[in-house]
Amino acid sequence: MAEKNPVPGTGGERYVPYEERDGNESIVYFTRDLSAAGLRKAYEQVAGEVRGRVGVKVHTGEQHGPNIIPREWVAELMAADLPGAAIVETNTYYDGDRYTTEKHRETLEVNGWTFAPVDILDEEGVTAFPVAGGKWFDAVHMGSHLADYDSLVVLTHFKGHTQGGFGGSAKNIGIGCADGRVGKAEIHTTPGSDDQWDIKTEEFMERMMESAKAVCDHFGRRITFVNVMRNMSVSCDCEGTAAAPVVTPNVGILASTDILALDQACVDLVYAMREEDHHDLVERMETRHGLRQLSYMRELGMGNWRYALLDLDALGARIEPADAVAHVVPFAG
Repeated sequence: MAEKNPVPGTGGERYVPYEERDGNESIVYFTRDLSAAGLRKAYEQVAGEVRGRVGVKVHTGEQHGPNIIPREWVAELMAADLPGAAIVETNTYYDGDRYTTEKHRETLEVNGWTFAPVDILDEEGVTAFPVAGGKWFDAVHMGSHLADYDSLVVLTHFKGHTQGGFGGSAKNIGIGCADGRVGKAEIHTTPGSDDQWDIKTEEFMERMMESAKAVCDHFGRRITFVNVMRNMSVSCDCEGTAAAPVVTPNVGILASTDILALDQACVDLVYAMREEDHHDLVERMETRHGLRQLSYMRELGMGNWRYALLDLDALGARIEPADAVAHVVPFAG
């Protein structure tokens, strides 16, 4: 049951090195192949429990947004590995290109997401998903159509985020499956506040992670995660063409059935880069206290923060984060 007077945790500005972590290890797969083929290769390692009616949660972007996962990659993946699946999205909490269902569908057309059905989950309202062991919530509100799916494939563009510090798989479902009026407000806004975005730092991370936990618990073993480390602006894809220019090098694609291990591995790869390559993204994570996402997922029992990183480009050999970023070059657009 949610606490009566919850107090946010601390330490969201501090990166925890691998040697200071305890517990079991999960498997995270990695490829440097930033292409449709690479996306398929990564997904196919973690697709085992996906069955039934499948939703594909991907950020489809504001109009002409430059940094999202290329739709051609997603189209090829869905045609080959997920025939019959639907892309799933929700309307936004801010007034933009996806604020209403009508505007959202116009934006989908503009951005070319026309190769598969797109289900706007909150088009017909909301449904409550329980939060087990939550500090802030007993339940959170999702787009009602989410309950119609048997499995969820979470395709995430890993990048910075104005509020969250970084946006990984947990942000993609914690915010991205919450409906645009009730669920997102529960995460972003104190009731009665005049500031739509008044909840920040550790409290925001914890609320967002509880929302993500509700989605993970709902799907159980039938949810899986792929993160694409490409065009990693410090800005969220919600900022569209106004996003800050990309300066962080492209890395590759990672996949896991463990949401914490996957987001943690992506953060570790960023920290493993040279300081001049990762400075902007690390600064965004730490100044927003975004690393609380990872420690709170661990507290909620959402996965392991230790993992074996397996290199799909080297027959599955185990590598270290530094090995995974040894190839990176300055971002060139």
